[in-house]
Order: sequence, then structure tokens, then C-alpha cells
Amino acid sequence: MEIFEIIVNFLLLIAAVILVIVVLAQESKSSGLGGAFGGETTALTTRGKKASREKQLQKLTVIFAIIVAVLALLMLLMPAFKKWFTPAQTSAMIEAVRYIF
Repeated sequence: MEIFEIIVNFLLLIAAVILVIVVLAQESKSSGLGGAFGGETTALTTRGKKASREKQLQKLTVIFAIIVAVLALLMLLMPAFKKWFTPAQTSAMIEAVRYIF
């Protein structure tokens, strides 16, 4: 079970780093807080390859956010998995199933 924890930790770290990189690679859609006080206005539309790239980055952001969330939940539930799959528990479950059938 320890190897599984190490693998999940490593995958979570890699997915989180990739998520940060993908989010930082996207262009901001607004001018931030400065735009609220009369900053420069720019056209918000993009065309061609730039729009396609932004759409791909948005999809990657969603995918990696889901991966990070699932791996984080898996890490949260890891102690419960340890409890359920200890040798004593497993043999007790097997005996209970044998008793029923």
C-alpha cells in the first residue's frame, strides 16, 4: 500500500505542476483590477490559431483540474483503504463470505 501512496503522491504533484503551467500559459481575459478604474480597453476577441490555442488551454485546464481533484480525494481516502485492506480485515471478510455460502 505504501507504493500506491507514493505513486498517487507523485502523480498529484506532476498534475498540479502541469495545471499551474497551463493556467499561467493562458492570456488574461480582462485587465484585472486596473480595468475597473478606467484602464486601457482592448478588444476581447481573438481569431484563428490564437483562439484555437486558448480553447485547447482551457480544455487542458479543466482536464488537469479534474485529475488533481480526483487524486486529492484518493489521497484523502487512503487511510480508509488501509483500514479496509489490512490482512486481518481481508481474512475476516473471506471467512464471512465462506460462512454465508
